[in-house]
Amino acid sequence: MTEDRRVRVVLVDDHRMFRTGVQAEIGQTEATGVEVVGEAADVDQAVTVITATRPEVVLLDVHLPGGGGVEVLRRCAPLMQAAENPVRFLALSVSDAAEDVIGVIRGGARGYVTKTITGTDLVDSVFRVQDGDAVFSPRLAGFVLDAFASTDAPPVDEDLDRLTQREREVLRLIARGYAYKEIAKQLFISVKTVESHVSAVLRKLQLSNRHELTRWATARRLV
Repeated sequence: MTEDRRVRVVLVDDHRMFRTGVQAEIGQTEATGVEVVGEAADVDQAVTVITATRPEVVLLDVHLPGGGGVEVLRRCAPLMQAAENPVRFLALSVSDAAEDVIGVIRGGARGYVTKTITGTDLVDSVFRVQDGDAVFSPRLAGFVLDAFASTDAPPVDEDLDRLTQREREVLRLIARGYAYKEIAKQLFISVKTVESHVSAVLRKLQLSNRHELTRWATARRLV
């Protein structure tokens, strides 16, 4: 980083303490060149803050109430595609699951790093993404190359592709053992809506109950 270089960043994560930690670690503008101009805890907040502040880089968690990181990317697509000063996204997540990585990269994120990254490396990653580079945690880089460039890449999971993004979120939470009320609270929807999503998932996957659903999700490393 040059002495006078600056990058404006928005933090999107549903855990306030994590956002506070990242802010403390990288948000000392005079030292790092990173200026945190906004924060958000769910999809709607993220879209509102990103649209209002037009940062250079968004640090985006994958699992968010309201539709997940992929939904943020979908709704912010015009900002990513802007001819001048496009907003670029760097996924910052605890998850290294294949579905999560591929989902956000297909959605338009410029990279994906896990929350084990150091503050120094995260600052470096932010500036690289601002420059248009693709950035991945070392363990994920080879996987991403295989998934997108190799002729031997695993085929698309047609069963999973039948599900909407919201249905996938409900599926993941059911498989983790959450009760319907807990899922409703997590996703800001009603219990009745959760029940409707579960019914749709069971029908589309041709499963009979949540126990079969959990085994199905576990076999695909979605949990």
